[in-house]
Amino acid sequence: MRRVPHALICGSLLALTSCGWGGQSDDQGVRLPPAPMGVTAAAGSATSVHVMWNRASGDPQVSRYVVYRGMTRLKEVPGEEYMVDITRLKPSTTYVFTVRALNTDGNPGPPSKQVRATTPAAVAADDKAPARPGSPSGKTIGSGSVQLSWEKSTDDRGVVSYDIYQGDSKIHSVGGAQTATVVTGLRPGTGYAFTVKARDAADNVSPASGTVRLTTAPGSDDGKGTAPTGFRATTHRADGAYYLDLAWVPPDADGVITEYRIHLDGEDATSLVWGGSAPSEEAKYSFYVGREAGVTHRVRIRAKLPDGTWGGFSPERTVTTGVQG
Repeated sequence: MRRVPHALICGSLLALTSCGWGGQSDDQGVRLPPAPMGVTAAAGSATSVHVMWNRASGDPQVSRYVVYRGMTRLKEVPGEEYMVDITRLKPSTTYVFTVRALNTDGNPGPPSKQVRATTPAAVAADDKAPARPGSPSGKTIGSGSVQLSWEKSTDDRGVVSYDIYQGDSKIHSVGGAQTATVVTGLRPGTGYAFTVKARDAADNVSPASGTVRLTTAPGSDDGKGTAPTGFRATTHRADGAYYLDLAWVPPDADGVITEYRIHLDGEDATSLVWGGSAPSEEAKYSFYVGREAGVTHRVRIRAKLPDGTWGGFSPERTVTTGVQG
C-alpha cells in the first residue's frame, strides 16, 4: 500500500493549521516535544485571561509547559497541567499567547500557534458577585469525557466567564455566553464531582452551583463519545486525478464545530478549518490524493470541540483509488 506525502495533502486544503505532527530534533539531534495543539485563550475578567491546551503526546516526555505573551515568558506549569490563568492584564486590550512544551532536560519544543484574547472594559466600583449558576446537569460521554450544562447566571455588569471545578480545583473555563461544555481528558471508571462558578469583569466570583456527580465508563473507548458519527469515505476521478470524498455528522458538543483534523494512513495529515458557516448536520469534504489507481488509503477524522480540545476519532475507513464502493 502506498502513502500520499503530507505535503500533497497540506497543499490541497483551503484553510489549515501547521502541518507538523510529531516531535522533532534540534541541531544536536536532541529530541524535542511537539508544539502543543488545541490552544485557546478566553478573557476571564477585565484583567485576566484563561489559556488552555491539549497534552503534547508522543516522545519525548513533556516535563513542563511555558506560556508566553508575545515574546515574554509568563508562566510555567507542570507537564500534567494543561491550563493557566494569566492575571494583572490591562482592560480593553488584545493579547497574543503561545505555549511551548519542555522535555525533561528543559529543552523547549516549537511554539504553538498564536491565540488572541481581548479583555473587556474595566468596571467602576463593582464589588457585587454574580448570582449562582442554576440547575447544573451532566452526562458521561464514554470513558474519558463528560458533558456539563447549567442555567446562566445574572450580574449587574454582566458575566464574563464560567469556571468549572472538579472538587476544589478549577479545571476549565468558558466564555460568559456559553452555558454548556465538554470536559475531556478524564480517567476511565472514575467518579467526579463538578461545580460551576460565574465571574464578572471585576473578577467577582459567584457561589458554586449545585454539584454534578458523574462516573466515567470503565475501559477505554478512545473518546468515541466526542467523535464524528456516520463517517464515510469514497473516491472519485476528475481530470485524470483521484480525490477522497469524506462525509460525516459533527459530534454533539454544545456548540458549532469549525475545525477537524484528518488522519491519513496512520498519521495526522492536517487540520481542516471551515472559513464560512460550519455545517451542523452533515459535513462533506474532498481532497486530491494523486493520479494512480489502485492506491489504498486509511482515513479517519476528529473534531476540535468548542472549548478547544480535540474529540475522539471517527471509525477508520479504507478506500482504494479507482475502486467504487
